[in-house]
Amino acid sequence: MDEALELSSFMPVSYGTQSEGEYIAFLWDAFRSNYEGGKFEFASLAFHLLYMSYVGFSIWQIRLVREQDFRRALIGFQSESEMKLLSAVNPFLFYEQLKESQIFRFLKLIGCANEQVGEFSKFVKRRNKIAHPSGTVFFNDRAAIDAEIVDMMREVRNIESHMKPVISDMYGRFLLDSAEQEELQYDTLDQEIEVNLIHRDYVSLKDIEICLEYDISVHAAHQKFELIGTLHHSLSERFGADIADVAA
Repeated sequence: MDEALELSSFMPVSYGTQSEGEYIAFLWDAFRSNYEGGKFEFASLAFHLLYMSYVGFSIWQIRLVREQDFRRALIGFQSESEMKLLSAVNPFLFYEQLKESQIFRFLKLIGCANEQVGEFSKFVKRRNKIAHPSGTVFFNDRAAIDAEIVDMMREVRNIESHMKPVISDMYGRFLLDSAEQEELQYDTLDQEIEVNLIHRDYVSLKDIEICLEYDISVHAAHQKFELIGTLHHSLSERFGADIADVAA
C-alpha cells in the first residue's frame, strides 16, 4: 500500500476544476477500499487509471513545452483527431482521441526509446486481461498486486526522470511570463503560482522539487530579476516542507 500511495506525490497538487479533483479522489478511494477489502482485481483497475492519469499529465506538460515536437508526433493522425489533441483544454481529453497504448508514443519526445515505451505500456495489456470476463482472477492475493504496483511505480519514476528538462523549461517559462507582464495577473504571489503554474501545468510535488532546483541566476540580467527571485522563493516557502515530508 505504501508503495502505491507514493504515486500521490507524482500527481498534481491541485486541479483546474473541482470535477477533475473529485475524479482523482474517487480513484484513490476506489483503490484503497478495494485493496483493504481484499478485492485486488478492482484495486488494480483503479490504480491503473491513476497511473494513466499521471501519464496524461506528463503528455500535457510535453505539449505545453515542446509544442512543435508534439505537432510533428501527430503526423499520421486524422486531421480531426490532430486538431482535438492540439486544442484539448485538459489532459483527460487526450484519451477521447487516443487508445491508451497510443499515448505512450509521445514519451519518445523526451528521449524514451522504443524499449522503454514498451515497458511503460505493458500495463495496458495486463489491464485488458482483467477488464474483460475471463473466468480467472488475475490478482488473487496481496503479493500479486503489490508486485504489480512496484513495477508500475518503477516506470513512473523512470518517466519523471525523463521529464526533468521539460519541467525545468516549463518553470522557466512561468517565471519569465510572470516577470514580463506589466503587473502580475493576480493579487498575491501564491495566487499567481496556484493558477499560472500549479493549475495550468498540472504540477505535482515531484515537479515542484525539480522547479526548486532551477538555477534562476540564468535570468540575472532580466530587468525584473528581483521579481523572479521572489516568485522562486515563494514557491519554496509554500511547498518546501511538503517536499521534505515526501523525501523523508
